[in-house]
Amino acid sequence: MKKLERKTLIVLITVLAVVLAACGSDDAGGGTSAADCEAGGTDGDLNFYNWSEYIDPELITAFEDEFGVDVTESFYESNEAMLSQIQSGVSYDLIVPSDYMVGIMIDEGLLVELNKDAIPNYGNLSEDFQSLPYDLDGAYSVAYQYGTTGLGVNLEAVGDLFTPSWALLFDPELTTQFPGGVSVLNDPREAMGAALKYLGYSLNDTEIEHLQEAADLIAAAKPGIATFDSDQYDEALTSGEVAVAHGYSGNMIVSIGDSDNPDQYTYILPEEGATLWIDNMAIPTDAASVCTAHTFINFLLDAENGATLTNWNYYGSPNGAAIEQGLIEQEVVDFYADTDTAPGLEVIEDTGDYEINFTDELARAKS
Repeated sequence: MKKLERKTLIVLITVLAVVLAACGSDDAGGGTSAADCEAGGTDGDLNFYNWSEYIDPELITAFEDEFGVDVTESFYESNEAMLSQIQSGVSYDLIVPSDYMVGIMIDEGLLVELNKDAIPNYGNLSEDFQSLPYDLDGAYSVAYQYGTTGLGVNLEAVGDLFTPSWALLFDPELTTQFPGGVSVLNDPREAMGAALKYLGYSLNDTEIEHLQEAADLIAAAKPGIATFDSDQYDEALTSGEVAVAHGYSGNMIVSIGDSDNPDQYTYILPEEGATLWIDNMAIPTDAASVCTAHTFINFLLDAENGATLTNWNYYGSPNGAAIEQGLIEQEVVDFYADTDTAPGLEVIEDTGDYEINFTDELARAKS
């Protein structure tokens, strides 16, 4: 794939102050205890529930060939959609929740406590990623990739003198003039968070009046919003379907790099601030193949495999060994180098019982 310049990180996540109680279970729904798993062991095929376009298919094939198992991939558009499936009893062996959602799932007892003996490559993680506020001891989750949420902009449609602001998403006087309009992530915390940032609030603001104001902003912006989409937004941008797309850094940069004219597009972080996130691998308590899930985690923590993952999806890597060994493309490392100094970045936090309001208000805004 063509590549553009990118950025790595020395984690800013220490600004988080979310400390959640750990109350998961060691035993999985399939009857296998994590304590019984050994390095390289398998106990069945892997049912993998992930974000779309987030792993090199060749890594899946390599794992299947090496360990003699099949991997079935399913995809979700938001953390909330994934949580709903897990809460309803749908069984998956491995999931990729974001930072705040890990904390929620630990608190609800939905995640298996990991057996680190079955993950000998755990030491390849950068120390910055081995203790995170939502899982202080790394007992329930392992960092997968990290990145930012911003805007992909078609310079031909928008011009190159624009202000880097969420106004490119929420000001209908602008967006209704853009060919094709704009695309907004179909994700309660990301969409509502962007609107909150545009209004000058924290994306973790818990004043209901502020959230309702953000929902009203989105509702008023609908004349310029072509779609709410968390899957094909990057392709919609580079195919000319929309002029501005709200989305995740890696997907944006890969699609821009793969386009016929990469110089026509850019990825920006709005001046009002944006989301910095870490996605993580975790095993639900209803998992049927707990040992296979541990082995897949260990497989992705291998330095070469971790580099392959990052070089394919262009997100930041928490795999310190891959970085130290020079296995990750330098342009990927460079792209994320200044992330920790970007103004106004915030990590989404678990707001407890208030969480449902983000989902409800986005639904109201879209209706």
